[in-house]
Amino acid sequence: MPRSQRNDNFIDKTFTIVADILLQIIPMASGEKEAFTYYRDGMSAQSEGEYAEALQNYYEAMRPEIDPYDRSYILYNIGLIHTSNGEHTKALEYYFQALERNPSLPQALNNTALICHYRGEQAIRQGDPEIAEAWFDQAAEYWKQAIALAPSNYIEAQNWLKITGRFVE
Repeated sequence: MPRSQRNDNFIDKTFTIVADILLQIIPMASGEKEAFTYYRDGMSAQSEGEYAEALQNYYEAMRPEIDPYDRSYILYNIGLIHTSNGEHTKALEYYFQALERNPSLPQALNNTALICHYRGEQAIRQGDPEIAEAWFDQAAEYWKQAIALAPSNYIEAQNWLKITGRFVE
């Protein structure tokens, strides 16, 4: 049974009903409908921490999905799962693929910056301040791009940029 038919809470059930109605009344190709169904099931599984199931649904959604914008969100969500699993190199690969298809995806830029910042902190713990600074500089560049796209978001990143002298207004 598809995950979309197993939702237990009211909000998920309501969303599923509305999404199913929209799928029936909005004219779209069968491939787009199939991709959306897998994507929706992937999001549901991801929200419940069922990452393996979510990944399977996202990979299935990629097969019929041809729109670069829609693919960018699928790739972004795959990156989120890899980030949650501590697989930062894989996560970065998916964030970069998402950004190739949709350069206006500030959340992918933010998550890329977070991983770079984390690696900078790791380098400090390992006693390598030069490598740390390189990672922090890279994080700053990604955060600047994210903030340019969404100026009212990423307040902590904006503060970090100011405190470290990496933000020029």
